[in-house]
Parts: sequence; C-alpha cells; structure tokens
Amino acid sequence: MLLSGRQWLAAAFAVGFCATASADDILFENVRIFDGKGSALSAPSNVLVQGNVIARISTDPVEAEGAERIAGDGRTLMPGLIDAHWHAMLIASTPAEAMGDVGFSNILAGDEATDTLMRGFTTVRDVGGPAFGLKRAIDRGIIPGPRIYPSGAMLTVTSGHGDFRQFTDLPRRPGLLTPMETAGGSMVVDSPDEVRMRAREQFMQGAVLLKLTAGGGVSSPFSPLDVTTFTAPELRAAVEIAENWGTYVAAHAFTPEAIEMAIAAGVKCIEHGFLMSEADAKLIADKGIWLSLQPLHELMRTGLREGSVERAKAEEVWPGIDRAYRLAKKYKIKTAWGTDILFARALAPKQGAILASLSRWYTPAEALAMATGTNAELLALSGKRNPYPGKLGVVEENALADLLLVEGNPLENLDLVADPDNNFKIIMKDGVVYKNTLPK
Repeated sequence: MLLSGRQWLAAAFAVGFCATASADDILFENVRIFDGKGSALSAPSNVLVQGNVIARISTDPVEAEGAERIAGDGRTLMPGLIDAHWHAMLIASTPAEAMGDVGFSNILAGDEATDTLMRGFTTVRDVGGPAFGLKRAIDRGIIPGPRIYPSGAMLTVTSGHGDFRQFTDLPRRPGLLTPMETAGGSMVVDSPDEVRMRAREQFMQGAVLLKLTAGGGVSSPFSPLDVTTFTAPELRAAVEIAENWGTYVAAHAFTPEAIEMAIAAGVKCIEHGFLMSEADAKLIADKGIWLSLQPLHELMRTGLREGSVERAKAEEVWPGIDRAYRLAKKYKIKTAWGTDILFARALAPKQGAILASLSRWYTPAEALAMATGTNAELLALSGKRNPYPGKLGVVEENALADLLLVEGNPLENLDLVADPDNNFKIIMKDGVVYKNTLPK
C-alpha cells in the first residue's frame, strides 16, 4: 500500500524518527508571537493550526475540541526561517562528487536537507544546482527537508563564474555537454539563443526563477572579478524568457559594471553586490530592485588556499561586505538574507550563527524579519511559478503553518538561533511537527 506524505510522516513518528506525531489540529497555548514583521512580541496568545494553515490567533482561550494541545509556557512562537541564497545540492559534496558521482551527491544532499530543516530553516531559495529531484522527494514526504524554490542550473558563459571546466574540456563543441553541465550545476551559454534554450530547459524541469552570473566570482578559477561576463543581448534574452514564464532573473554580480548592466537588462534581484558603488545603491533603491546579501562566514575566505587565485579574489571581496550592508541600510534597499554556503558541509551547521551575525548591522527584530517575512516577499516574486501558494514567513491567520517554538526571546538575544538543537523546541513545517523536545 502506498502512503501519502502525511501518512508516511505519521508512520515515521510512530517508530521514533521524529519526536511527535502530527494531528489534524494543533493548538499552541500561551505563546508570545514574533509575527515575521514587527519589532516586539505579542501578548500571551493562542494559535490554532488546522491542516497546514494557521486558522486562528487569539489572546482569548481558543475552543479546539480534539486538537493536540502544546503548552507554550510563555515561549516565543515565530515563523520558520528562510535562507534566500542556498545551494541544496552543492553543500555536502565536493566539486568532484557533484560532477562525477551524482548518486552519492544526491544522498548527501538528502541527508543535509533533513539537517537544514532541523536547524529551523523551513524554506530555502536554491540559486544554482540540480535540486529538482530533491524538491520532489521532500514535497512527497519521502525525506524531511525544507521547501525549495529552485532556479536549476546557473547560467554562465565560457570562463564565467560557474564555469568549472578545465582546459582539457576545451575547445567547447556546441551540443556536447561536459560533466559539469550533465550534472546540472551550471550551463554554459554563449549566445542569446543558447540562453533561451537553457533557460526554457530549467523552467521545463520546474525552475521558479533563473539564476545567471553577470560578473566574475571568487570560487571560479578562470573568472576574474572585474569581468562583465554576459553581453547585454544575452542578459535581455534571459529576462525575456523569465518574464514569459511570469517570473524573474537573479544575477550574481559584484562590480558596478555587472550590476548596472544586469539592471538595465531587467534583472529583478542582484545577488551579492559587494563591490557596488554608492551610485549603484541609489539605483537599486530607486528602481525597487532586490538585493540578496550574505554576511559571508570568515571560513569561506580563510578556507581557500593561501596564494591561490580564489583566495586573492576573496581578500578583495570581503571588505565590501560591511560596506554593502551599510549602503543597503542607508538607501533602504529591499534586502534579502542568505548564507551562500558552497562545498563546505562543516559550515552548514553554522547557518543559524550566520543569521545571528547580522547583529553587526541590524537589531534582532530587523534581522529576524529579514529571514522570515522579508525573504518571503522575495519568494513571492516568482508569481504563478510559486510552488507553494500561500503566505510564508509570517504568523498570521490563513498563513502556511511553518512555525518554530523558541526557548527564550530571540528579539532580546539573536544568538538563540545559532543553537537550534537546544533552543528550537518545536519545528513545524506545513502543519507537521518534525521536532518536539518539550518536557513530557
């Protein structure tokens, strides 16, 4: 007999996979709510979850006959966290495994997806990698993991950021895919027509946005930071196809030249922007472009070999992180938050700590709002391609029930999110409780 996703989860709970089973109705009693938008916790409240949505929020007692009751005892109830720059298939594996041992890298990615959810991240925006199969497995309840908004393969150009081929792979012969492309991590596109073809292929497989690399990057050995990689017609071709599909393009771009060319072509979200000028910041703000920033962990720089091309580029980029955040605040740019962990499984457990590092620039409430309600607004930019219709990132009636019950007040101590094992007592996604460590 085939089991539905919820039936599978209930059976898994019964044999001890997770701490508690799902009920159709779950009532959180006596909780203080961070709603994903505001700057303060609510008065003591009761929150009723029916199915996969929040049905009622009230400071008065809620009648819910037959519901599973969870005693909040004054703990904080908040939305599940959202990472807006994630690479679900490229975190736990090495580059060689990702390109050469696809079966093994898929198993690693599935295991990491479960860990991601157990850190309280109920949704990720995947901006580069073959995450379509992983997403299907999670959505069907085969493995626990976060909601995934996938872009599919990064679109790059020959010698662009995302082109990890070696000299032995050259010259490129049109129509013949390299292992990098066959694995689905990135696709080389060297004309507007190739952009259109590969973009349509990503949408055919289930992409909800397109990700392209408009300028050089740190981790690609043959992609200098100062180079603007795509031509204007190639960028416009990507935007044209994305708009045909009712969604948008996110562009990796560090330098003013790459940022300005991408915006002129119609790109709706700039990823990184660490070397942008003040004029760029004003342009981004004036045009309502999203800026997806990451407070990159120091190990992503120091982990690169000293003397390498990649380490030299990282040294150039890292001072720009602080400046980019200060410009984003100065011009009130629509700013998303993500981690951009890549080929570094040891860093993945620090996902919450990377969020907590936003305290360098933001109050705890501002940082948590960015990683919940604000990131959810960016996800909604995918329009009809949105794979999870409904409101995410907020605790309000009729929103999807992705919830965390936190020991303590993260608006007073943002570092609580850095220790999810001890501080996230309940993790719920889509109305299903995946973790419950409350005292019995």
